[in-house]
Amino acid sequence: MTAELQRRDFLKLLTALPLFKLAWDWERLSSASRMSVQGSAAPNVVVLVFDALSATNMSLYGYPRETTPNLSRIARNATVFHRHYAGGNFTSPGTATLLTGSLPWTHRAFHLYGTVTRQFEDNNIFKVFSNGGYQTMAFTHNELSAVLLYQFREYLDSIKFAELFFSNTNFEKDHTAAFLSERVIEQGHRGVGWQLPSSLFLSVLYQLWRTRWKTDMQRQNRQDFPRGLPAPSPAPFFYRLEDEIDWVLEQVAASSEPYLGYFHFLPPHEPYNPRREFIGIFDDDGYVPVPKPPHHFSNGYSDKVLWRNRKEYDEYIAYVDSQWGRLFDSMQQRGLLENTILVITSDHGEMFERGILEHITPTLFEPITHIPLIVWMPGQQERVDIQSLTNNMDLMPSLLSATGLPIPPDTEGEVLPPFNQTAPDPQRSVFTIEAKSNPKNGPLKIGTVAMVKDRYKLIHYFGHEGFEDEYELFDILNDPEELDGLYLSQPDIARELQSELTAKMDEVNQPFEKS
Repeated sequence: MTAELQRRDFLKLLTALPLFKLAWDWERLSSASRMSVQGSAAPNVVVLVFDALSATNMSLYGYPRETTPNLSRIARNATVFHRHYAGGNFTSPGTATLLTGSLPWTHRAFHLYGTVTRQFEDNNIFKVFSNGGYQTMAFTHNELSAVLLYQFREYLDSIKFAELFFSNTNFEKDHTAAFLSERVIEQGHRGVGWQLPSSLFLSVLYQLWRTRWKTDMQRQNRQDFPRGLPAPSPAPFFYRLEDEIDWVLEQVAASSEPYLGYFHFLPPHEPYNPRREFIGIFDDDGYVPVPKPPHHFSNGYSDKVLWRNRKEYDEYIAYVDSQWGRLFDSMQQRGLLENTILVITSDHGEMFERGILEHITPTLFEPITHIPLIVWMPGQQERVDIQSLTNNMDLMPSLLSATGLPIPPDTEGEVLPPFNQTAPDPQRSVFTIEAKSNPKNGPLKIGTVAMVKDRYKLIHYFGHEGFEDEYELFDILNDPEELDGLYLSQPDIARELQSELTAKMDEVNQPFEKS
């Protein structure tokens, strides 16, 4: 028997384990009893989430490098939100906020591989659109968001995850099973209780198989991707963004209307692996990021390392931008935008400053919290710029309002301008929450909360060893780089904002406090 057959049988044996009866029923048959939307002109909705995309690195929002020329071009007939904030600082809380219309301290998906509480399994965007007569479909590169999509699978007609990757398995028609097998062999699937004892020998043997396959795969694609194919590390899969964009076009062209499509792409999340033609495009542009002193939570990265990673991230955004242009132009040419609301946004940003790299950090500075939101409405002929404070919990109620569907009563988000008929509240506060060190069903005792109100941003660090009750205050309109701390120099403003934030924290913690 060949090694290949042994490997195949071994993987199939793993996927036959009773444990996996729990797992990832990615395809659900459409319900014949689905309600129909009144009228035939209900608009389709396509939501495109690009992971770890910071508005602070997009030329659409004023970044000095020309990272988003295509998005700037196609935004001429769109609504651009300039002060849009993530609900959390990584995928689980950020995505759950978008999909439930509520903040992490409410839906409680603030851990790595986190899931929402039982209440929000039935209070999510897919359920409302499904009950409203929409076909619902979803795709993700990111296994953290895949955990959430699986939690909402009852309301999804189709989910795609590993099926669209290049993989080193023989499960051509069951890539999800292959993905799960890989996770069991390596370490089990973190965060959802799938932890099986494994043989050290089998793990090492499989690592050898996998390493050889990965090397061959990268060699085959080195001409187009010199840094390697994009991959959702540490999973043993690769992909080309072009292929996923083509797949999205096929899905929306073939779907029964009306439909809701949620497509969550990993780029520009690390590793920053663009196509060859985007590598080096900013090498000689003369741009030097603003130097910033190390933070208490610095990881020790030098400015040289941070700026090199920033440049590679910017190259990756430019590559992603080329695909935005191709997708939009193709949808327009094929008439797919005539009755479709199209959204581009993100779940959180990325950071290259203060000794901190990427986004897994207790800090909540603008590169992590400030994310893009661009919306195209059917027939929109001019650009609309929105300067009001908004949060990604607002997207769900806004899309429901725009399509005439009911907004669940527990939704915390607001209907965004210009989709509501009332002026936005100038005194509104929006929040970003980092709380992964807390129990799911307990009060928040360790973490960071950023509150933005009017022109000011207050950041509160609490429960951190050596940084247990600290505040930072910035005027982010006059000081978008957050260099001039005002907490001590503006005590009246600091006191007013701190009082509001403290009251809000008491409110959200109260249901979890022991009597």
